[in-house]
Amino acid sequence: MGANSGAAMDRRVVVPRRYGLAASAVLVALVAAWLLVRYWPRGVPVSRADVEIAAARAGVFRDVVVGRATAQPLQSVLLDATEDGRVEQVLVKDGDRVEAGQLLVVLNSTQRAQELMARSSEAAQQLANFSTLRAAWMQAQAAQRRTLTEAQFELERVRRLHRRNRELAATGFLSPAALEDSADKLAMAERLFAQQQADGREELAVREQSVQAMQRAVTDLDKRLDAMRAASAGLAVRAPVAGRVTGLALQVGESVRSGTRIARLDSLGRFKLDLRLDEFHLGRVREGLAAQLTHEGREHALHVARIDPQVKDGRFSVELTFDADPPPLQVGQGLDVRLTLGEAKPVLLLPDGGFYADTGGAWAFVLDADGRHAPRRPLQLGRRADGVIEVLGGLQPGDQVVVSPYRAFVGASALDLN
Repeated sequence: MGANSGAAMDRRVVVPRRYGLAASAVLVALVAAWLLVRYWPRGVPVSRADVEIAAARAGVFRDVVVGRATAQPLQSVLLDATEDGRVEQVLVKDGDRVEAGQLLVVLNSTQRAQELMARSSEAAQQLANFSTLRAAWMQAQAAQRRTLTEAQFELERVRRLHRRNRELAATGFLSPAALEDSADKLAMAERLFAQQQADGREELAVREQSVQAMQRAVTDLDKRLDAMRAASAGLAVRAPVAGRVTGLALQVGESVRSGTRIARLDSLGRFKLDLRLDEFHLGRVREGLAAQLTHEGREHALHVARIDPQVKDGRFSVELTFDADPPPLQVGQGLDVRLTLGEAKPVLLLPDGGFYADTGGAWAFVLDADGRHAPRRPLQLGRRADGVIEVLGGLQPGDQVVVSPYRAFVGASALDLN
């Protein structure tokens, strides 16, 4: 019994020791957690000097985008060679001003000249054949008219004779057999006249068809000849409009293939602007929107004349034309243009920055009241223009936002600024 009592006493001592160890472990864990929360950084440490911080503020959103435009001639006419040839004369230089119809370049083509001579000879021969055939047709018409006139005269003579024979037979001076013979002669004359009419119509119809076919052949040949003459005239390149010659680099004696670019004629003193914009604005730009150019201290109004929606390298092209006379510009000159996309209105604004490209405007790091901790906060941003962004939700006036690029810590949930 004493042994049992000792065992029982040992068990009572072991139980409290086990619970004490567990309580100690829990206490240590709680203390460690408190220390971790109290002293461990709550976000990615970042030097304040390495980031750009801007405040959201109330202001007027002017829906204007500023872009770099390039001056281009308002109208350009491309001059291409229409025939193969060799450069015989170059009468102007690159950059010269020319008038409409002025001769610029003369080409020479021996093959084209020979073809033109051969086609001209063929056309002359066909025209002679047509004249002969037409003369024969007219002679046949005249012969047919003479033949019908003679046949009609003979028919009228037989008719008069038959009428007299009937009168004589009625009084008994002509036998019935003689009257019957007279009637037979009249019927024969009528049949011959009708046959001559039918035969004449058929003959003349056949001749007329031949003449018409020959006439069509001559007409087609003349058209081909005119086309060849026009092509030969194309060997003499003339300015279709007045303008400035650009890109002319031909040398005398040089061979030119059909379709080769000879030069370009740019309109004089009339310009348009080619503006390249970020694809972000593609859905908001439309024809007719107003734009403004400040050049040499003067304001010039423009409008969107054409939009090229093809995006290249993240940008698309807009063609702007002047509402009045353009200023003196040089082709290729770079100019800053302000394009108005909408009406101005009061909104909450945030300076535009590199963070937008990394987040798409869906969130940003916003500083707490102490100015040292910047947790990630979802945002609703609207339009971007002229270096500012329209804030639709997620910020209040005065909120401090990290607006510099986030590439180094885009996956962080917060920043600790020091």
